[in-house]
Amino acid sequence: MIIDAHVRIGQQRECALEVAELLSIMDEHGIDKTMIAPSEAQIAYANRAGNEATAAAAAASSGRLIPYAVANPWAGDDAVAELERAHAAGARALAVDSSLQGFDLLDGLVDPLLSYAESAGWFVYVRTGTPPGHLPLPLALLARRFPKIDFLMGRSGATDFWIDAAPALRYAPNLYADTSYAPWDTVLSEFVRDPEIGASRVIFSTDLPYATPAGEVKRIRDWPIGDDEKAAVSGGTLARLLERGTDRA
Repeated sequence: MIIDAHVRIGQQRECALEVAELLSIMDEHGIDKTMIAPSEAQIAYANRAGNEATAAAAAASSGRLIPYAVANPWAGDDAVAELERAHAAGARALAVDSSLQGFDLLDGLVDPLLSYAESAGWFVYVRTGTPPGHLPLPLALLARRFPKIDFLMGRSGATDFWIDAAPALRYAPNLYADTSYAPWDTVLSEFVRDPEIGASRVIFSTDLPYATPAGEVKRIRDWPIGDDEKAAVSGGTLARLLERGTDRA
């Protein structure tokens, strides 16, 4: 099974992805399921509209689309209440983008949202790669503060901060790497070779609509690793993370 760990639907600033187009892409490239987050504007401030959009898309997809919940932590208690509403509507994980939402990963603002994610059994996707505060190593520090939560390092620091991805993964054992944009012959292979990381902590993501689906899928299919390792990367590990949330639902 192939599960895409992160896609944003709707109108972004410079690109767009409609649900029908996403489902067609999944059919074309053999992707069985996809985790969907709302658009950039909905991540930043229109959280209710974004969560409703992903919930509606998931409900109409016969189980192929799985929604993230989003809430801007500046909203305080209202942000936590929004996560509760999204959870009731079917959200299965939390998506955080501290660059769009205007906070530093380590300033404490997002902590109440993470506490909710922990209680729900959700994993947390955190987009990385934008300096100064939205990078692999600060995320590793955050992950160490919340050891019961699994964190997915969105984009694995792509591109200027790939060098920090492996040290971040070694530092925080509850942190997982995202494959999007990362060449298998350098970045991804470093993860698999490292005895403290390995293929079981690498998760496939296309990061649509920013990347090209053909390139992201082909990179994983061409990656010369064992069948068991490839199965873990392609969807096995992510399925396990999602099951934890289902067990607590």
